[in-house]
Amino acid sequence: MKVQWSISDLAQEFDLTTRTIRHYEDEGLLQPQRQGGQRIYGPRERTRLKLIMRGRRLGFSLAECRELIELYDPVGDNRTQLQKLLEKIAERRQQLAQQRKDIEIIEDELVLAEQRCQLAMQSFSHAMEKESSR
Repeated sequence: MKVQWSISDLAQEFDLTTRTIRHYEDEGLLQPQRQGGQRIYGPRERTRLKLIMRGRRLGFSLAECRELIELYDPVGDNRTQLQKLLEKIAERRQQLAQQRKDIEIIEDELVLAEQRCQLAMQSFSHAMEKESSR
């Protein structure tokens, strides 16, 4: 099993740009070792990147990802981290439920707007038919 990765290796593996990975470094989420000018990522950094990507897919901000990652305790039982994750999941579900409701409202408004437009177009067609029949 590989124990070192370059920034290009991780970018390719996680389908990210190297710029994104450097941004995560700038945000303090990743701390690669340096050999000369080259960044060397170990298993810890690769795992952190995997957790960041998972969190982003779930809709978590980088700050939320950082909070969850920092709660990890390799020698503990991680109850605090798991409890916080459950809270974040519940919050995210609430956000998504609200977004779903908002989308349904917008869809209903679009249907009404479309119906009004179609009625207006029919009125124009009837008016033009009457004028052409004179």
